[in-house]
Amino acid sequence: MPQLPRPRRAAAAPPSAGELQRFKAGFFRALAHPTRIRILEILVRGGRTVQELQDALALGQPLVSQQLAVLRHQGIAVARKEGLSVRYVVRDPLVGDLLDVARRIFNNQLDSTKGLLQALRRESRRR
Repeated sequence: MPQLPRPRRAAAAPPSAGELQRFKAGFFRALAHPTRIRILEILVRGGRTVQELQDALALGQPLVSQQLAVLRHQGIAVARKEGLSVRYVVRDPLVGDLLDVARRIFNNQLDSTKGLLQALRRESRRR
């Protein structure tokens, strides 16, 4: 019996600009929490269990797990089963580069603010 040709699947439509911006915003929203940033700063140095993160951050298990869930949901961190434990790792090592660039930007901003503060102090001394 001859086989009928399979119907072609329609090519997936490229994401709209709005979808892409929402994706980007979701990624940065996942980074927009002090605990998640601290977790990522630890994870870029190597995988950790929830217990190891709790100890390093001096935080309780519910909070650490909640923040890891946000990072996992956004695809920034992944869980890897190792025997009886689960280790969390950064999915893409470029996250470490992103954190380094952000640190340099913050340093530049703080240097600028420091310069403004010094100018303000000099100005107040003149009065």
